Amino acid sequence: MTSTDVLVIGGGIVGQVTAIRLAQAGARVTVVDAGLNAGSTANAGSLHVQMQSRFMRLYPDQVPNIEASLPLYCQAVEEWVHLDQQYGSFELVRKGGLMLAETKAQLAFLEKKAERENQKGVSVDMLDRSALERIAPWLGPQIIGAELCRNEGKVNPLAANLRLRAVADKLGVQFAQDHIRSLSADNQIKAIGHSGTYRADRTVIAAAWGAGALVQSFGMAIPSIAEPLHMNITEACSARIEHLVQHAERSITLKQFNSGQIVIGGGWPARDQGTNRVPTVEPSSLLGNVSLAARLVPTIGHVRIIRTWAGMNTTMDGASVIGPLPGCDRVVMAVPGDAGYTLGPLVARLAADCVLGQPDHGRIDRYSPTRFAA
Repeated sequence: MTSTDVLVIGGGIVGQVTAIRLAQAGARVTVVDAGLNAGSTANAGSLHVQMQSRFMRLYPDQVPNIEASLPLYCQAVEEWVHLDQQYGSFELVRKGGLMLAETKAQLAFLEKKAERENQKGVSVDMLDRSALERIAPWLGPQIIGAELCRNEGKVNPLAANLRLRAVADKLGVQFAQDHIRSLSADNQIKAIGHSGTYRADRTVIAAAWGAGALVQSFGMAIPSIAEPLHMNITEACSARIEHLVQHAERSITLKQFNSGQIVIGGGWPARDQGTNRVPTVEPSSLLGNVSLAARLVPTIGHVRIIRTWAGMNTTMDGASVIGPLPGCDRVVMAVPGDAGYTLGPLVARLAADCVLGQPDHGRIDRYSPTRFAA
């Protein structure tokens, strides 16, 4: 049996940053991660702020929660900037994100979206073709305009994950690979996994799509759902794409790392193998994803794809879940809303502050898990 001050369930970006903050405050921290289908290790590194057209199209009922959360997304990117300065380099670049339009209807959609985002404090502008030529001459000739979100950017998730793990190790955080099957609380937290039992004074649930199942026994119905998605990376090339690229109607994200490699993703589905197996690549997603990228940015049409993979995204109700469970404040939730890698470090800090008795009520109250109480 392992005993610790705080047990963090989930070892992705949220779990690691939570553990770092708690260990810096003097707590003994153990992180338990199943080591399978973690969104952070399959992530492409986009720092999203503006409302994604894909999400608005697929989950219209969740758009109000996303729109209300826009200030949190702006703050989340600033949290990434702080982490990069403190522990980086994560190859963080923040030149903004472009959402492209090929038709007048798509442009009108972006104009209305930009108005709503401006009202929430997001820094967005509409660009016509001549303005795009000055900052993104590599775009295809059919692009007639775009929305520019100046808050957005990109990081290299491989660099970020490795550097943050090294920081946690140096602080004495203990890591265990195990799948937690049940969670209970009396005078202490008791978590039972396949490989062992863990006791702690408090626990932080940072398990993304697995969070809902862990808290059912506490009378909670959190609809965390695993969504298998597809991604690709190219060989290094001479293109110089500084922005995060999306589309007003089609599913795509496109960004370039410092290595010259281009990551292409954006929500194309992968083949679901269940949560206990890694999802597999759908050939139709591979072909559709890269052909769309080559249409939007013709200069990369000759570049070879060197790796393609699938990983799990998490969907809920469009908003994060942050804070203690009602009736059991020993259990603290730390589950980001859509674009979980973007929100991850900020959600982690807010959850860790709850454990330390310093909750930022002004930011977390609207994300309380009480909305899911039975």
